[in-house]
Amino acid sequence: MTAEVEAAIERLKETGVRMTPQRHAVLAYLMNNLNHPTADDIYKALVDRFPNMSVATVYNNLRVFKENGLVRELTYGDASSRYDANMTEHYHVICTECGAIHDFEHSYLFDLEMQAGERTGFKISEHRLELYGVCPACQSKRRK
Repeated sequence: MTAEVEAAIERLKETGVRMTPQRHAVLAYLMNNLNHPTADDIYKALVDRFPNMSVATVYNNLRVFKENGLVRELTYGDASSRYDANMTEHYHVICTECGAIHDFEHSYLFDLEMQAGERTGFKISEHRLELYGVCPACQSKRRK
C-alpha cells in the first residue's frame, strides 16, 4: 500500500468513515491509476475480486471520497463522469477521438487565476480548464 493510500485511509477514519474491503479497493484503484476512470471502469476492474460488489457500491464510495476531498468528479459533455484522485491544482487535455484525459500543469495559468481574483475582487475558489485535441496514439492510428 502506498503512503498516499495510507494517508487517505487515515483521513477517512478521522472523519468516522468505516473502511470496508470494497472501499479500500476502490480508493487504492483510484490512487494507483491516474487515468481518470469512470465508475463503470472501476467496477469492471474490481468485480472479479469482489463479485458481490455493485456499481452502486462504487458510486457510493466515490461520493464519500468526493465529500472528504480525496477525489474530484470530472464532467465533460454528456459522457459519464470521470474521477481524478490527483488533488493538486492542474488542468486536463482530452482526446476528441478516444476520450483519453491527460493532466498538465502550467504556472502561468495559476498566475492568471490569481490575477483574475485581484482584478475583480472575487475570491477564486476553483477553476477548470480543458483543452481538446487528438492524442499521440490516435494520431498514430490515423497515419496507418
